[in-house]
Amino acid sequence: MGEAVFAKPVPGRTTADTEGDVVVLLIGMRVNHFWAVHQWGPVMRSMFRMLAELEKDRSQGLLGKVLLTASPRTYYVVQYWESKERLYAYAHAPERLHHPAWALLNRKEREGKVRGHVGLWHEAYVVPEGSYEAIYADMPAFGLAAAHGQVPLERRGRSARDRYAYRSKAAAEAVEEAG
Repeated sequence: MGEAVFAKPVPGRTTADTEGDVVVLLIGMRVNHFWAVHQWGPVMRSMFRMLAELEKDRSQGLLGKVLLTASPRTYYVVQYWESKERLYAYAHAPERLHHPAWALLNRKEREGKVRGHVGLWHEAYVVPEGSYEAIYADMPAFGLAAAHGQVPLERRGRSARDRYAYRSKAAAEAVEEAG
């Protein structure tokens, strides 16, 4: 599910083999007080446990992820999901790690036990087909290409305009039927 550490680069220019809408979740945390490890440490561990749970059970809908840091204080994960419905289902499933972890955090926050020590955030996007493009030069599968597969650039067009205009067969047929 993410980039293999020792993956060999694919020579030349490639793009993501994506069809349909793309669902992207950015989720992360900011350490507001480094000394409060007892507050932000469990939050960080929970994120790694959730990612391990999702990697173990691919049927939950997570296609790929990239772990990033924005600063010594801010850590986040870019996640690619099969659909927003699969993302919501995981977030709300009581038997999965996210739901009880979020409930515990909310309870602690209401009790004033974590407020201010750790910041949490997420942004979710559903990007319609035709509104994204990707290009990789001499790279192993990464990001969107790691989540959906990697193909030679020519398969989607030589220019960004061509890649934005690319439509899957199903989408092209739907446009044709509607028009």
